[in-house]
Amino acid sequence: MKEPWIGYVKPFKIFGNLYFVGTEPASTHIIDTGEGLIMLDSGYQQSLYLVIHNMHLLGLNPLNLKYIVMTHGHIDHFGATRALVELTGVKTFIGKKDRESANGTLDLSYAKELGMEFTETFEPDVLLNDGDKIKLGNTEITALATPGHTAGAMSYFFDVTDGEKTYRAGLHGGMGINTLSTAYLKRYNLPFSLRDDLVNSMKRLKNERVDIFLGNHMQHNHTLEKAKRLENGDKYAFVNPDEWFSYCEWVIENCKKIEV
Repeated sequence: MKEPWIGYVKPFKIFGNLYFVGTEPASTHIIDTGEGLIMLDSGYQQSLYLVIHNMHLLGLNPLNLKYIVMTHGHIDHFGATRALVELTGVKTFIGKKDRESANGTLDLSYAKELGMEFTETFEPDVLLNDGDKIKLGNTEITALATPGHTAGAMSYFFDVTDGEKTYRAGLHGGMGINTLSTAYLKRYNLPFSLRDDLVNSMKRLKNERVDIFLGNHMQHNHTLEKAKRLENGDKYAFVNPDEWFSYCEWVIENCKKIEV
């Protein structure tokens, strides 16, 4: 099996104070709040060296990290968190219902399914509930509970600016139906109601205004294609107010493919 963390991507500024520093298999974003950096998902522990390298390439000092805000409790989104906590003392945030995945109390990190082990467990500093606000510097993130892919999946909404224009960014907590098959739910004794939760989450999110859609996996928002447009001079490659609604509709339709 190919190591799931392999897939280097050159880092880039998405718009204003928002950056991409992740890898092809697992997206990592940075918000420069003016009073420290917020990291959205830390990625695999094995690829942390790539994320740190990318931060340095963009002039973002990892020691200026203040918060790591995680979309959900799977190894490809929080695997590197403990190492960053030990390196920087960064404060960690995750949905309340994914706490036990992070601290290892429950084996729900999806590591086994990837042929891995999740050994870098950590105790989150802040357990997020629906509607919570995360504030640092010039940034306020609204956290919305959007369960389904995991019980504690959270979606995040915040403004980004280049000093002249301001856009609303949205990061969905997780759309994968791989954790909603009958076999998976039975294996981990999880409620089948998570299937309905995902559909209801997406119906709710359709009402959110999002100018810049961020994916926690690159294929969700066509990150590589937009990065190429940025390279070719399109400063607003990631700005598309219609994309979020279409994505929500696609996820709802995709839920019909859940293995029963």
